Amino acid sequence: MRTYLIKYYDSTTALHSFVDANGSVFDCIPIEQQMSRRGQPGAIATAVDLPGWAATLAPGAPHAPARPLVQLHADFVDIYGNQMFAPDGTIPVRRLTLEGLSRFRSLRHFMQKRPGNGGGIRPPGASGPSPQVAATHRWAHAFQNVNNLGGTSFVNVWDPGIGANQIFSLSQHWYVGGSGAGLQTAEVGWQVYPGMYANTKPCLFIYWTADAYHSTGCYNLSCGAFVQTNKNWALGGALSPWSVAGGTQYELDIAFYLVGGNWWLYLGGGAAANAVGYYPASIYHGGAMATHASEIDYGGEVVGTTSWPPMGGGAYASAGWQHAAYQRQIQYFPTGGGRTDAALTASANAPCYTSQVVKYAAPWNETVWFGGPGGTHC
Repeated sequence: MRTYLIKYYDSTTALHSFVDANGSVFDCIPIEQQMSRRGQPGAIATAVDLPGWAATLAPGAPHAPARPLVQLHADFVDIYGNQMFAPDGTIPVRRLTLEGLSRFRSLRHFMQKRPGNGGGIRPPGASGPSPQVAATHRWAHAFQNVNNLGGTSFVNVWDPGIGANQIFSLSQHWYVGGSGAGLQTAEVGWQVYPGMYANTKPCLFIYWTADAYHSTGCYNLSCGAFVQTNKNWALGGALSPWSVAGGTQYELDIAFYLVGGNWWLYLGGGAAANAVGYYPASIYHGGAMATHASEIDYGGEVVGTTSWPPMGGGAYASAGWQHAAYQRQIQYFPTGGGRTDAALTASANAPCYTSQVVKYAAPWNETVWFGGPGGTHC
């Protein structure tokens, strides 16, 4: 782990630092000094507008407007008076320490979607989970098998509590290609994962794998796969405020789009200026995700051992607006161009959680409601 940390910080210069709302330290380093760019020839790729993004409407019917989340801004200051904002030409990188890594049994456990899962974990809509997955993972989600170049949705953010013998709770997108040992993904969402982030609040995260989570994959900027280009978002950083049961809902506009040989991540809108960065398709080594995904998936996942945490706001899908977790206006980008509404199938693999797909008029369109209280009998 010491060797890894030396490599992680090799040839980096922190030009500014701040502490986010969850207590995590971020160092702002020049874009070319991030792990994915060191020693790499060629220029950083250039983002484009998402197909049809200007036609999407602001939040509204059938429910009261939710509020968009803004993570970093020059007007925000941390508890020490530092601006929570990265200078031009830099990106915020979450500070890693030996103490933090030591919460994991090995470096590989730190890189995995959850520690100790080996190769057993699979996305929920993929071919049936192994017994190991059934023993630890629970999902409530909605999926569609369709060739695609990514997709988009608005995701409301919650603050589910994580208790003893519970590992994480999340809401995310999965874009999936391949199968078996060749299964590949690009993933993004929010997650409460105390073992990873040393706090119990929602954090922005990304993840990927090129070999069914066996020997490839990592969170955020941990392994030099993702190239971040936007200074306004801190991967692994706090998302706040979050939704309140019976009250204000806060949501994040999220998209992945494969264009020009890169899986681009967008947050807060579909203009090129909203692009956060990209996974080069080359990380998939000529596999399925190098050219397209074959499945889209949206919803929640929790992991526990003898007890499972709440998902979303802890309410079942039927509780609906201001109580259940949701992802709305779910659309995907067909391989032939443009964008289209998803046609999802709801699924849940445990009685502690449910999911429900509803087709609304614009601007909610295809929506999945999901969630549940968790517990010891899941």
